[in-house]
Amino acid sequence: MLSVLPLLLLAASTAVVSVPLPRALPTPVSVATAKTYLSELVVAVDSNSPAYSRDQFKTWDIISGTCDTRETVLKRDGTDVVTSSACAATSGNWVSPYDGVATTLASDLDIDHVVPLKEAWISGARDWTAAQREAYANDLTRPQLVAITDNLNESKGDKDPAGFVPPLASYVCTYIRAWITVKHFYDLTIDSAEKTALTNYINKC
Repeated sequence: MLSVLPLLLLAASTAVVSVPLPRALPTPVSVATAKTYLSELVVAVDSNSPAYSRDQFKTWDIISGTCDTRETVLKRDGTDVVTSSACAATSGNWVSPYDGVATTLASDLDIDHVVPLKEAWISGARDWTAAQREAYANDLTRPQLVAITDNLNESKGDKDPAGFVPPLASYVCTYIRAWITVKHFYDLTIDSAEKTALTNYINKC
């Protein structure tokens, strides 16, 4: 029995370690892996033909019960989140990781697609099926969805890292690693200015 105990303890500790941390974007790949992934991304000129339409990406899916993707992210990224019977967040505490701004109002928050839907479209998603684009727009597994200040999300728009990174300097490396993680997983291309920006940022991490 004594010889089995260490194995049981190891299994228990492994189970604890594997549980993802709450209130956070899913963990991006490491800096070293991000550098490797970046070197594997294909550099190509963005194409908006056919023209992008947000209607090409269905949001938000029902994830559990009456909770859709937006409400699921709000519950994940907040603390003391209270929801109605329809799963709408009625109260809670959130801190936008991009700028460190705190709020108690869910209406102050947008769910940001780290790699924006239009950016995905012009770098490869225009060739996907509707189901693939829906899965991308509601992806809770990759570091792709995060609750941030709504006006900051509006100012980001569809910019890639050559035009936008989070104003909170301590979060830039996480953001860049997340961007590369998503682009690599979905086999999306990058343009030359985007590659330069990603390279410069990841080399400072």
